[in-house]
Amino acid sequence: MYDKKAIRRRRAVLAILVVLSIVLLTGYFGEGNGGFFHGLQHSAQTVLSPVEEGASRAFKPVRDLVDTVGGVFSASGENKKLKRELRQDRQLLAQAQTALRDNAQLRALVGLTRDASFPQGSRVTARVIDKSPTVWWSTLGIDKGTDDGVKIDQPVISGQGLVGKVTSVTAGTAVVTLITDASSAVSAEVEPDGASGIVRPAVGNPSDMQLNFIQNGSHIKPGDAIVTSGFRAGGLQSIFPRGIPIGSVKSVSTNELQIYQLVHVQPWADFHRIDFVEVLTGGNTSAQTQASTNGISGP
Repeated sequence: MYDKKAIRRRRAVLAILVVLSIVLLTGYFGEGNGGFFHGLQHSAQTVLSPVEEGASRAFKPVRDLVDTVGGVFSASGENKKLKRELRQDRQLLAQAQTALRDNAQLRALVGLTRDASFPQGSRVTARVIDKSPTVWWSTLGIDKGTDDGVKIDQPVISGQGLVGKVTSVTAGTAVVTLITDASSAVSAEVEPDGASGIVRPAVGNPSDMQLNFIQNGSHIKPGDAIVTSGFRAGGLQSIFPRGIPIGSVKSVSTNELQIYQLVHVQPWADFHRIDFVEVLTGGNTSAQTQASTNGISGP
């Protein structure tokens, strides 16, 4: 059972408090700034201000801790966001750089083959999909094969010049043996002198390309261009048509018998950074076929 007397007392007290509050508010808003109630408010603020300030100081470390924790969580989220954006930017940068390199190589191929002195004929553009794992970098794998008209012994070029020749082929892929391979031999001539010989890598040093069998007395100097000569020998035509750039003369020396000059060649093709090549599929097919039939790979 509820105590009815106690309830009545509470209601009476509540009513008195409400009436008192109304009276106080009426008096506060009805008097001037210098009135009793305003003075009472000022006194209360004066008394309680030190308490408020002390409480504020006491709770400042707590507020600072809360702010610090909130800042840490906020910074952590921002850090994750920045790392994610950085990864995306790096991926985009790598893709852009790859696209630029590919574009530069393809443009170089177009520029080389449009030159009036370059051998004309059909060509197949291929992407390099494999490189020799040895330090000699003697072969490349490409993504075009017999289905695209690629055959054994066809010349292969990059945007800078001669790369090598096709030595193995399937329906959709082919292997290119580079001119830096020990088995390579390319008939070449020096421009503008016209002296001709055979370009092959030095024994045990594929980075030193040499033009051999140049008669002593030829007027060859560093910087002269070296191109394929396309000469005929024994009824067979070279598998490399005349006029494909190979490189330039680095230096010239004379052998011990003073009969031949040895020309050191700097290839123009960068064999370590080839992503696209072109296979010259429109060469002298009959000469290539005859050479292959006789077991000969003409220079």
